This record gives sequence, structure tokens and C-alpha cells, in this order.
Amino acid sequence: MTPETARKILNARRKELLASLLSIEDQLDDPMPQDWDDAATERQGDEVLSALGLSDQAELRRIDAALARIEAGEYGDCVKCGNPIPKKRLELLPDTPFCANCAV
Repeated sequence: MTPETARKILNARRKELLASLLSIEDQLDDPMPQDWDDAATERQGDEVLSALGLSDQAELRRIDAALARIEAGEYGDCVKCGNPIPKKRLELLPDTPFCANCAV
């Protein structure tokens, strides 16, 4: 995968994640229901949303790091051993900083 192709894929996913995070923030800001049962259900939903938000934030950090590697001309090389990351791995995981051997 070329760095330019990776940049397009990563930027598109970044845009999706930012929209998702905004939606999660909006949902978490909704007022709590007055009914105790509804409030308990709402609280469980908020916990799920919070976990999704944390996952999205972690992916966003990985994407930003991959974009920085593209800018530095280091994209596609394992940050641990320096060997090239196989094209198929980058197609599956465009934000990965590691080759398969170092990812273990």
C-alpha cells in the first residue's frame, strides 16, 4: 500500500471516529430519566457508550501516529525492528506500527 493510499484510508476512518465520538458525547450529555428503572438502564447504556468512546479514542491515537509516520517518511516500516511491514498486513491494519513478528 502506498503512503498516499494509506493517508486517504486513515483520514476517512479518522473522520468516522470523530463523528462517532461527537455522537457519544451528545448521548452521554442527555438528562437522566426520573424513573429508577429507566435511570438504571440509562446508566448501563452510558457505560457501554463510555467503553466505545475509549475504544474510538485509542484507535484515533493509532491513526494519528500512523499519519505522523507517513509525514516522516517512515510508514510501512516496523517501529520495533525496522523491517518492512508486508503490504497485506497494512491493507488489513493500516494504522499498525508493527510487523507480524514484533506485534506478538
